[in-house]
Amino acid sequence: MANSRVPELVFIPAPGVGHIMSTIEMAKLLVNRDQTIAITVLLIHPPYSSSVLTTYIRSLSTNPIERIRFIKLPPDQEAASKLDLKAPFTSFYGFINSHRSYVRNVVIDMMSLPGSGRIAGFVVDILCTGMIDVANEFGIPTYAFFTSNAAFLGFKLYIDTLLRDHKQEDIIEWSKSDGEFRIPSFIKPVPMMAYPVVYQTRDGLDFLTISIQKFREVKAIMVNTFLELETHAMESFSSYADFPPVYAVGPVLNLDGVAGKAEDKDVIRWLDGQPPSSVVFLCFGSMGSFEEVQLKEIAYALERSGNRFVWSLRRPPPSEQSFKALPDDYDDPRSILPDGFLERTNGFGRVIGWAPQVALLAHEAVGGFVSHCGWNSMLESLWFGVPTGTWPMYTEQQMNAFEMVVELGLAVDIKLGYKDNVFHREGDTVVVKAEEIESGIRRLMADEEVRAKVKRMSKMSRVTVVEGGSSYASVGRLIQDFVA
Repeated sequence: MANSRVPELVFIPAPGVGHIMSTIEMAKLLVNRDQTIAITVLLIHPPYSSSVLTTYIRSLSTNPIERIRFIKLPPDQEAASKLDLKAPFTSFYGFINSHRSYVRNVVIDMMSLPGSGRIAGFVVDILCTGMIDVANEFGIPTYAFFTSNAAFLGFKLYIDTLLRDHKQEDIIEWSKSDGEFRIPSFIKPVPMMAYPVVYQTRDGLDFLTISIQKFREVKAIMVNTFLELETHAMESFSSYADFPPVYAVGPVLNLDGVAGKAEDKDVIRWLDGQPPSSVVFLCFGSMGSFEEVQLKEIAYALERSGNRFVWSLRRPPPSEQSFKALPDDYDDPRSILPDGFLERTNGFGRVIGWAPQVALLAHEAVGGFVSHCGWNSMLESLWFGVPTGTWPMYTEQQMNAFEMVVELGLAVDIKLGYKDNVFHREGDTVVVKAEEIESGIRRLMADEEVRAKVKRMSKMSRVTVVEGGSSYASVGRLIQDFVA
């Protein structure tokens, strides 16, 4: 792969399923667009157990991609042992930064190889901005790849601006108040219930400040969105004089999904026998799970609605294992569901473990998607033209839900204000009752106005990434910068 004429990029994604997948899809997009670009992806060993992530990373070695190579950095068990549930963001940022010496060594090796290409830039995740310091040591420019949306990036910029003039304690107290607040990246006022719980702590605000300060050092920021979806949010960045250019390059999606299980074929076969747009699909992401009391309410709602469904049911890890394990499948879901639920719903529903989400959203029988509102999931639902019922849980998902439901009218609200601190659960979690869930599902499946808008946006999401589209043009401008 080494060639003096080849500009090489070094990609450093955060070790999370959504982050790694979208980052690698971005790498594929670049090498497919320009035959002179080569990319090295540095994979940080995750500090937690995730069978899905393990399977995906293993697939990268068995399915080589031309001009993309993967280097697994050595595990850092000492740094992993220092992760702190009471300071999840700053301790995770420290964990990532503990790998800087490994990254430095990789760069030295790359530059010392005979006939090696020119390292044209680092491309880093927002959780990996500490790697900018390594790039600076070698005089290498850095670009950022923001795996969430433009409106949320605008929120982070806005809060960082507030923190210049206000104490953290004041921001935290304000964030827990009632009412609304205005952010330049949103047209409509944002309700306080959409303020992410992770930024109601010193730890969250410390990380926000660090990451935005480092973002100001990069040459450009790529955002996994498209101009037709977030026109106002993208235009809002022009009001910040000290911020680098922001490019909408999405939707960047892994449409192949993760290598599935044998049971996946069973649910696809079942969907093959259902009418078009008749099935509601419930899935809450790689970190999403519920306690027994909430699962039973979901089950009651699905049974009472009588609507065809596929439900991805995941078992939460023990609270003390939050940084060591992600949700996994139940050995027997009967142990947690209402007595006889599976038997009574066998004619119109299926309960599964980890879901082949892309394959299910692509199926013509799926007509609604109850989601945690992770940004990759939102983009996938739009791509396939499936309306979403929003049930946000953690990080920025409440803000994603507000944007989709209120700002853009592209989703139906199930429980916009729901919050689950997956990093540090304490106290009583709100339980959404079956009546509210059932009502939301019925509205999701019946709202033809939202369905029509989602179908139109689906077409736009596909046009924007081909020649003549806005995201296609943005990627072209970035490539010109890389190869210059």
